[in-house]
Amino acid sequence: MATKTLRVGYVPEHFSTPLFFATKHFGLSAELIPFPSGTGHMITSLRGGEIDVGIGLTEGWVAGLGKDDIEGDGGYRIVGTYVETPLCWAISTGARREINSVADIKGGKIGVSRIGSGSYVMGFVLADSQGWLSANSAPFENIPLQTFEKLRNGVNDSTVDFFMWEHFTSKRYYDNGEIKRIGEIYTPWPSWQIVASSQLVQSSDGGDDSRLDELFSRLDQGVEYFNSHHDEAVKYISTELDYSEADAREWLKTVQFATKTKGVNVSVVEKTVDILKKAGVLKDGAMAPTVMTARQLGAQAP
Repeated sequence: MATKTLRVGYVPEHFSTPLFFATKHFGLSAELIPFPSGTGHMITSLRGGEIDVGIGLTEGWVAGLGKDDIEGDGGYRIVGTYVETPLCWAISTGARREINSVADIKGGKIGVSRIGSGSYVMGFVLADSQGWLSANSAPFENIPLQTFEKLRNGVNDSTVDFFMWEHFTSKRYYDNGEIKRIGEIYTPWPSWQIVASSQLVQSSDGGDDSRLDELFSRLDQGVEYFNSHHDEAVKYISTELDYSEADAREWLKTVQFATKTKGVNVSVVEKTVDILKKAGVLKDGAMAPTVMTARQLGAQAP
């Protein structure tokens, strides 16, 4: 029986609140490792053996496995569902830039956290929605800037023209005048999934490692607690994370976490693959959705 503490990567934003509750109130035994730069960094760490589990954006996980240049089996599999609702990606530019609408960023420079991250993938989805895709060239010049802070600095010093980040995480910086909002785009899929390293999936399926099932059980308890203790959630989000109380309460109206986190609805992955192919992120020879996923039984309804 494996006894090593599970290493769980997560993004230290408001969406991490049920994970925090699972640890605080239900004894989740795991080392929580923050990844402020997001899903792309977690993919690198999963493949490098630095974490065992990642909780991140659907499009990042799917794009990471669907690329035609991955080594081996890609290093991880999608094993669980975390958030059922779409994500609102706000489109931002510098406060004093002469950029005032989405039309103004055509062919411009997009700031992304990392190549392959959600902020990178959604640039192609945005371009597809605007009819800007071309077989001969990328719709934008992608400039990796790692962190949300560096992205904000980048639009103000003209290193990049715009970037995309989750709406409520961005909102504080609209309110204080640091950056300017010029649009938004929603993911056409449920926004957050849970992945596990290929090694952990194999040991769990072999019956000699119960840590993944324990994680799902504690996360389910954390979600249930979150759903019935909104005031405590707001207090945590507004005091420990970078959000106002009003924004935290508004966000609560928009989010629905999976009540059963174990399992993946393969149709969600299929839809994501189809859209990412249309957007030019993935090619026709991409890994099949059924191969990307594990633990398909017990999946949520879409």
